[in-house]
Amino acid sequence: MEKSKTKRPLSTGVYPKSMVDFGIIYSNFLSKLSVSTGSVLSFLGVARKESADSRRQTRTLVMESYKTHADKVLLKICRETKRKFHLNDIIIVHALGRFKPGEPIVLVAISSPRRDAGFKALREAVERYKKEPALFKQEIYTDGTSSWME
Repeated sequence: MEKSKTKRPLSTGVYPKSMVDFGIIYSNFLSKLSVSTGSVLSFLGVARKESADSRRQTRTLVMESYKTHADKVLLKICRETKRKFHLNDIIIVHALGRFKPGEPIVLVAISSPRRDAGFKALREAVERYKKEPALFKQEIYTDGTSSWME
């Protein structure tokens, strides 16, 4: 019998899918709100059925990473975004492994004194995590072919 892994609140970084429970992570984030918080904003990235090039249907999405680099870059994104937008808190947790369409992959959550700064910060954090860390995405299509995505 396989020993079950206890899912716990995680900090910013990349983790095997089996360790990630976005509900627990988000609940933990909310439990640490400060009295100066005026808004909490979040982004939950989910695997799509339609491929990135919109020509094929995706059966599975595979996410891989160079963990050491990705963790450092995600922490840097959080640190810089927090400072730039005067946030109370920010977290980025990215799951790795195989995902079916509809399964969540990444959570970005922000708490800020003001919603306007929070919206801007959330957009910037999402755009940066998509480009900067060493994260690799492979789409496996329903026809059996696959492609690594940029």
